[in-house]
Amino acid sequence: MLNTPALPDHYTFTFLITSSAHQKSFFYGESVHGMLIRNGSVLNLYVANSLMNMYAVFGRADHAYKVFDEMPVRDVFSWTSLLSSYAKNGKMWRAGEVFSEMPVRNDVSWAVMISGFVSCGMYTEALRYFHEMLRELTPNEAVLVCALSACAHLGSLDQGKWIHGYIDNNRIPETSNITTALIDMYAKCGRIDCAYNLFDNVPRRDVQNFTSMISGLSIHGLGEDAIHVFQQMLAEKLKPNGITILGVLNGCSHSGLVQQGSSIFYNMESLWGVVPKIEHYGCYIDMLGRAGYFAKAFGVLKSMPVSPDLVVWRALLSACRIHRNATFAERIVNHLEQLDPHTCAGTDVLLAKLYASLGKWENVALLRKIMGKKNNQLDIGCSWIEINGVVHEFRVSDTLHPQIVEVKEKLREILERVRLFGYAADATHVSFDISEEDKEHAVAWHSEKLAIAFGLMNTPPGASILIVKNLRTCEDCHTVLKAISKIFDREIIVRDRSRFHTFSEGKCSCKDYW
Repeated sequence: MLNTPALPDHYTFTFLITSSAHQKSFFYGESVHGMLIRNGSVLNLYVANSLMNMYAVFGRADHAYKVFDEMPVRDVFSWTSLLSSYAKNGKMWRAGEVFSEMPVRNDVSWAVMISGFVSCGMYTEALRYFHEMLRELTPNEAVLVCALSACAHLGSLDQGKWIHGYIDNNRIPETSNITTALIDMYAKCGRIDCAYNLFDNVPRRDVQNFTSMISGLSIHGLGEDAIHVFQQMLAEKLKPNGITILGVLNGCSHSGLVQQGSSIFYNMESLWGVVPKIEHYGCYIDMLGRAGYFAKAFGVLKSMPVSPDLVVWRALLSACRIHRNATFAERIVNHLEQLDPHTCAGTDVLLAKLYASLGKWENVALLRKIMGKKNNQLDIGCSWIEINGVVHEFRVSDTLHPQIVEVKEKLREILERVRLFGYAADATHVSFDISEEDKEHAVAWHSEKLAIAFGLMNTPPGASILIVKNLRTCEDCHTVLKAISKIFDREIIVRDRSRFHTFSEGKCSCKDYW
């Protein structure tokens, strides 16, 4: 076209820019931008909006802002494109500034902000913006899905139920995406019964609905139920995707269903056309490791068509810790050190805990010294609990919560009652050789214990308590929570990094298999 008398116009350039964004070709997009500058068309509103949207797709907020800054005329799409570029770059503070300056906002602008907060893990902010939006506009499907996702991540059941009620009261159609988000929200907020009732009443279920239900059952440790729903899905002639298979394998892993899980793993490609990816291998290896099949797990790992990543190796190492297999664990850590010594912070911690549980304090001291030299940054244990629609955060040995003095006093009272019940602190995984009294103190202030104490202080007798935790629940907390559920006659639901634990009448739904 450039070699003919016909010159490209605004429509041509808009098409070229959109094509660049779809093809993810930054070089091509910049070339078109250069042509626009030479042609003088960059100042056209629609062309400039397309350019900004393209740079947003590429995550180039600086380029998008430059186009925005030079625009003589802007509309709501211009502002929204700039918002999107900052949100996709994770610069939500800057997106917030732009959002506050917008002369006009539409549902897309709000959706960009709320989804941006969810993508950045800023779930409380996402819900705050959602409620602000309700004062101006009716949320669209994308916003509702994002808000429900934020509730799911926070374990905010009250807010999730409120949004569900809002959908029903305003007669908003429950599309597949909204239904899937509701199932996911209820499952991740500890109400797997509500999730299943919702799922069971969907008139025409699709793959998304089934996948969400299967994943929900799996994280609750209900592997057999997950397999049953999976079989229902197959009976309805629906083809599972990779996420569906991953959900079923996860359920088998947490329920010790090695035979069923193996059958699904080895037949997923031939029966359903799903090629195993690294996450499927990781889940299967985790399943074998949890069940104590180390040799088989290692064999699967070595036969992988792609190099196993750190997550896969850590799954096997975690199994070594569960079964106290120090020899195998040392082999794994040595191998990882050779691959990339800078990525071994988590593996060092797992190995240190394993040594501590075996009483190998010299090994613990040596490993901690090595960790100190590496300057490893470790995750701090955090737990969240929702009381009257407000999510409260507690950290291990917390001192920041406004009621922390009262919470710790309540926890001391709880632990005294639990000791009368026969509890003795399990500090076998405390990674240093100190007195028994100090060990007990070290595990006493774990974040979920503080959250439970706060929950008992602020909920009526008999009410269920839901805790969300960022790390795996330790053995001592697991024992304490079983006792608390018995002594205080409470159902306590804990969602840790990998699954749910429902404590009731002195027992846990995981049957001590986690």
